[in-house]
Amino acid sequence: MMNITPVVKQLLIINVIFFIGAQLILSSEVASSYFALYYFESPTFKAWQPLTHMFMHANIMHIFFNMFALYSFGSALEHFWGGKKFLFFYISCGLGAALLHTLVGYLQIYFPTQTLLEAGISQVDITSFLTSGNYGKIVDLLPMSTIESMYYSFKIPAVGASGAVYGLLVAFAFMFPNAQLGLMFIPVPIKAKYFVPGILVVDLILGLRGSSIFAAGSTGIAHFAHIGGAITGFIMMWYWKKNQFNKNRWS
Repeated sequence: MMNITPVVKQLLIINVIFFIGAQLILSSEVASSYFALYYFESPTFKAWQPLTHMFMHANIMHIFFNMFALYSFGSALEHFWGGKKFLFFYISCGLGAALLHTLVGYLQIYFPTQTLLEAGISQVDITSFLTSGNYGKIVDLLPMSTIESMYYSFKIPAVGASGAVYGLLVAFAFMFPNAQLGLMFIPVPIKAKYFVPGILVVDLILGLRGSSIFAAGSTGIAHFAHIGGAITGFIMMWYWKKNQFNKNRWS
């Protein structure tokens, strides 16, 4: 296995510090209110959350899988790129993930809100519903799935390095398309050039359906953050390849 590279090592340490701090030093709720990514119109939103959310994790399994992927793919990429270029790419993909996640949340709130306003529901009542979850008359005007999407988009924050990690997956597939990759529940290795597009298609379908592989309905997985990180990674890799920046190390 490839030795851990300096920036990947530092990112792992920062993530672990955030996780331990959130679990032991601060309560999870307090840490989340400051560092998780809330909807931009939420009173809990802070300007630094698009950055800090990628260092927050919900539980031990969440951080384990993200950090394992960061080590596995990040060390290979940093080895070829150098630390500065790798860090720039990683942070950019995390911010891209936050951007698309927020945009999808905005659309899930904006269009139903227009429907409610046209039906005579005041903006005050809509805001009260978004902050409290009390449906009131809204339940008679919108499908329950739409109501839940509005509330979750406004109220539930996003956490995790998954968006940035998906950017690393895309970059890895660009640079090592024939590398054999696999998942625990898929015994046959798959080349990166097929594996990465495959999981992105699955994420897109699950995001549109609002479900996961393991259960129906909303499961709190930010599928569109994954897609946002992957799209950002793809655009950057395409640009660097077109301009031949991928042949140079940032010193």
